[in-house]
Amino acid sequence: MGSLSAKDLEFIFGLLGNIISFFVFLSPLPTFYTIWKQKSSKGFQSIPYSVAFFSASLLLYYAFLKTNAYMIVSINGIGCVIEAIYLLIYLMYAPKKSKIFTMRLIIFFNIGGLGLMTAVSLLAFKGPKRVSFVGWVCAIVNIAVFAAPLSIMRQVIRTKSVEFMPFTLSFFLTLCAITWFFYGFFVRDYYIAMPNVLGFLFGIAQMILYMIYKNAKKVGETNLDRELEQNRDVENNTSNIIEEAI
Repeated sequence: MGSLSAKDLEFIFGLLGNIISFFVFLSPLPTFYTIWKQKSSKGFQSIPYSVAFFSASLLLYYAFLKTNAYMIVSINGIGCVIEAIYLLIYLMYAPKKSKIFTMRLIIFFNIGGLGLMTAVSLLAFKGPKRVSFVGWVCAIVNIAVFAAPLSIMRQVIRTKSVEFMPFTLSFFLTLCAITWFFYGFFVRDYYIAMPNVLGFLFGIAQMILYMIYKNAKKVGETNLDRELEQNRDVENNTSNIIEEAI
């Protein structure tokens, strides 16, 4: 048996990336089962799903521009459908204020942000320059998405609790970053490869934190409650900033 060619490795890592990413997209299912069972989304945030929907839509547009990027098209097409279903379920059971805010997020990201980026790319760029422009936008957005767990890591260190950072999710996100890095490397798509280096580093850091604090004595309930309340305040402030921007 001869050695694997770059084309073979591109297919293998692209296929692995699709499979792992699919399970990562399905990871919020327990959350939405809880929402469905309680008939209420109170206490849950829609921001992660709105951002994931935007990111998948952006990568889907990039893949269509790039042409022959079937691995990127397939998983992000599936991701758009899954995230849209999550947002629909959230809206069905959300309080009025959260429902309005979520609709504003969708308008802000997927209509405003994606629409503006699409218009700029079509009007201001042509050919390879258009692909490069959208590729850089995708890379920046993905870096921001990969940096999001920093707040969770901070919470783990402060509370000495890994309750909100499950090891399995960190592990699969790390695997996901590895497979997409090598896919990007073998197809010479550095807009895909580069952000996944950061994703890999954050994934490793999360797993190290988990091993350090998994058996650590948790802080007192009062301190943990105070920490969670501070996080809710941060989320509310973030929501207010986005609402003002909208």
